[in-house]
Amino acid sequence: MSSPDTAALQEQLSRLMESVSIPSDQIVPQVQERLDNLTKPKGSLGRLEEFALRYCMIAGDPMPEIPEKKLVLVFAGDHGVTEEGVSAFPKEVTFQMVKNFLRGGAGINVLARHVGADVRVVDMGVAHDLSGLKDLIDLKVAPGTSNMAAGPAMTRYQALQAILNGVRAAEMTLSAGYSIAATGEMGIGNTTPASAVTAAICDMPPEQVTGRGTGIDSTAYEHKIRVISRALETNAPDPSDPVDVLSKVGGYEIGGIAGMILYCASVRIPVVVDGFISTAGALIAAGLCDAVRHYLFAGHKSVEQGHAVQMEHLGLRPVLDLDLRLGEGTGAALTMGLIEAGMKIYREMATFQDASVAPGNEAV
Repeated sequence: MSSPDTAALQEQLSRLMESVSIPSDQIVPQVQERLDNLTKPKGSLGRLEEFALRYCMIAGDPMPEIPEKKLVLVFAGDHGVTEEGVSAFPKEVTFQMVKNFLRGGAGINVLARHVGADVRVVDMGVAHDLSGLKDLIDLKVAPGTSNMAAGPAMTRYQALQAILNGVRAAEMTLSAGYSIAATGEMGIGNTTPASAVTAAICDMPPEQVTGRGTGIDSTAYEHKIRVISRALETNAPDPSDPVDVLSKVGGYEIGGIAGMILYCASVRIPVVVDGFISTAGALIAAGLCDAVRHYLFAGHKSVEQGHAVQMEHLGLRPVLDLDLRLGEGTGAALTMGLIEAGMKIYREMATFQDASVAPGNEAV
């Protein structure tokens, strides 16, 4: 039986889930007609046209504004499972990288500047006192999860809190007028819980969804698979209950990403999902509310082998395939620029009638 506090958080989450609806396809013919009458052969701009059509559907507007105001939300958290030696880096790197994000010196900062996006960082569960850092959003659930190889990563209450803190982070930041958002994350060891979440929800053996993370050698990789297998056996997460999966083998930043996605879908803001860890958050969100899939763009195909399994489960097709495996939101940031490009084509390119250009037979 749930405690009163847990039941209250579950009720908040349920209300949010009920507010998400599948975008209507009513405007599709109108949008497609304009795309087909731009001064080009039909469909010749390929997926840029697909991005424009999907963006219009999500907005529910046949002529929405170009998404020039873009946000990357980077959720950070530590993981008790690093005690098992599953990462090539010490967990202290998590808080060190958070400071690097805030100084603007990380890969995501560079690529966000490149596409004109803002970066905001959320402390969901970093195992370090980061209070007082300027511009950091402090929504820490706890200073790192417990070791999931020995027991649940967190309580159910904490799992719900993580999701709802992700909702709060999105609500706080997107209220500044952003029209598109991307997921980012930081947490040493977090490919391990992401693999466990993926194995549980997608009903796959750990060895088929586990990669080398930050670059561990073959011996460490085999050990990582054994640790994930042990965590799944020890905790027996229920794949029909995404909150249970998150609490048993997840991470606070993964829960935060799930909450961000749920909030964005509830207010019709498209979300560009980054790589493997971010897509684990999307698995949690879609498990809670299947309609959120319609608001997602898959930013890129990660080198992590489990990412393809995640995207197939969600019915997503990646935009980029650049052999990326950094995380942070880097691939998603690049894709936001392409979605913006698609919308600029849609809004700014002349039609055959506008330009007094004779259409081809296929454009009539």
